[in-house]
Amino acid sequence: MIKMERKTVAGNIRNAERSREKFLDAVAKIVSESGFAALGINHIAEVAGLGKKMIYTYFGGLEELIEEYLKRQDFWQGVGEQALPDTMKDGGRNLSREMVLEHFDYVNRNREFQKILIWGLADGRPSFRQMSERMEDSGERIFGQMTDPFFGENARKFRAVMAVLIAGSYYLNLHGSFNGAPFCGIDLTSASGRKEIEEALSLMVDQSYEAL
Repeated sequence: MIKMERKTVAGNIRNAERSREKFLDAVAKIVSESGFAALGINHIAEVAGLGKKMIYTYFGGLEELIEEYLKRQDFWQGVGEQALPDTMKDGGRNLSREMVLEHFDYVNRNREFQKILIWGLADGRPSFRQMSERMEDSGERIFGQMTDPFFGENARKFRAVMAVLIAGSYYLNLHGSFNGAPFCGIDLTSASGRKEIEEALSLMVDQSYEAL
């Protein structure tokens, strides 16, 4: 009897997880095909092939579902959850360079996230503000544990450099994807052009560590 009850509970949990995934996949599909403006309880439920009441059961509502979707798309959410080394002889130089380059590549490859960036600037949804706050929390953890101790009184200057690099990565990727025109004579849609940007990003991180 106990074994049967355990099997039933396990089956219910798996069903709930599958249903949650279907709703999240439906949100991704709608965003990719029609944009955030098309997101609605009825539409999401229809695409997922599930009852709309289940959105409230598993997520609490539309805003919470969108927030969960955004968490999965956020590059810095994953970075912030990674364990940082206790000590770094280079003050996080290599890790900073790797993060900047991986971020540049991630935004380029993730068309959904590009749409999130654009929509987030134009929409006042609480879920977008919460995404920005999570990004800041992840960044604060990295700066506080890794680079601030290394740079000391110049820590704020390094933060400013990183702000410029990350914001530049966002814009250059959006410009390349939605405009397609060269930027400062660099073809952002070509492998050679992107390599030039990556080399510039690496150079600026390295020079910051040498100059500050």
